[in-house]
Amino acid sequence: MIARLWHGWTTRENARAYEALLRGEILPGIHRVAGYRGAHLFRRDQEGEVEFVTLTLFDSMDAVRAFAGGDYEVAVVPSEARKLLARFDQRSKHYDIALM
Repeated sequence: MIARLWHGWTTRENARAYEALLRGEILPGIHRVAGYRGAHLFRRDQEGEVEFVTLTLFDSMDAVRAFAGGDYEVAVVPSEARKLLARFDQRSKHYDIALM
C-alpha cells in the first residue's frame, strides 16, 4: 500500500471554507479512482495561518498514477482550492506503508 503525503496552508479566514471543500468535494471525488483506499485529514492552527495535511492511501503506484497522472509527484490542487490556499507543496511525497 502507498501513502501520499501533501501539505497546504491557508489563512484563518479561509480555513473553514477550505476544510469544507476538502470534506465535501475534493476527498470524496477521489473515490472514482480504482485502488484508492481512503484519506486522513490533519489540521493544525498556527499563529497567523492554518496548516492542512492530507494523507491519501492507494493500493499501488499504478493507482497513484491513475489519480495524479504520469508525473505522479505533482500536487493535485483543483482551482477552487488554489483560491483558498495561501501556499502549498508543489509536489507530494509517497511512502510504502510498512505497518498499519
